[in-house]
Amino acid sequence: MNNFHFESTVEKHGLDLSRQKLTTVQINVGKLCNQACLHCHVEAGPKRTEIMKEDVALRIIELLRNSSGIETFDITGGAPELCPSFRLLAKTAHEMGLHVIDRCNLTVFYEDGQRDLPQFLHDNSIHIIASLPCYTKDNVEKQRGGGVFKKSIDGLLQLNKLGYGQEGSGLLLDLVYNPLGASLPSAQDKLQADYKRELRELFGIEFNSLFAITNVPIKRFLHQLHNEGRFEEYMNLLVSNFNPDAAKGIMCRDLISVGWQGELSDCDFNQMLDIPAARNPRTIWDIESFNELANDKIAFASHCFACTAGAGSSCQGIVVK
Repeated sequence: MNNFHFESTVEKHGLDLSRQKLTTVQINVGKLCNQACLHCHVEAGPKRTEIMKEDVALRIIELLRNSSGIETFDITGGAPELCPSFRLLAKTAHEMGLHVIDRCNLTVFYEDGQRDLPQFLHDNSIHIIASLPCYTKDNVEKQRGGGVFKKSIDGLLQLNKLGYGQEGSGLLLDLVYNPLGASLPSAQDKLQADYKRELRELFGIEFNSLFAITNVPIKRFLHQLHNEGRFEEYMNLLVSNFNPDAAKGIMCRDLISVGWQGELSDCDFNQMLDIPAARNPRTIWDIESFNELANDKIAFASHCFACTAGAGSSCQGIVVK
């Protein structure tokens, strides 16, 4: 990626992308997952053993209590629910009044010991952001494996019965779309309308919003690009579509990422590449409050072009409406 200089592009446009007020703490509780998806930047799967231990979870809770201005607590993985500390983290953060997000693959509901998971999420008003790369079986199973589509649909129906995605319930159910390959996502509004129409007509499923997320060229997707001989093509696509307005709204400007061992990064993608926050290796035991990380210089690299191309891309979908 050395031929694609993100920071030079930022400087050329006269942008200051230092961190602002810190409002979101995102934690990656490990790489254990019941799926092994083609685009997964975590390279998660059923055989991964990296998983957050209780002492790390308790330290994160302590730091949350010591911090002011944190509004959102975003839990990801792997399949985050397979981490033994997931429910402790989610319930405690909810009781602290934080907006708690679970990045859920839906099929985890059918794993041993997880049958009551939908009810737990409901009881703690957890915002579910669920991966569903398409509303057709073939496209979903190309990315996620055989049998995944039916379980995903059944999981969504379970959540609908509990009130998720239903108007006025206050229980948020959002879906995530990733392109299959080396292209930018289509317009998010159009995709959302298509998803809502098809899922409603085919299965009677309701949800709140669709987030279109650009594939970031790291880990499994990077390997796929190299195997197809499309790495240069894809990077040129991202660079040529650099949008200064999207760059101003990138998620790392108000977010800090915590890894399964407590390491601090500027985003989940940097975490997977072992790029520490502000390029200064620190862990949760080196700080007394997340507020200490506000106003830091953010560590950028060429994969950041994925977040600033076109309408932009963040964990909440597009950046520029």
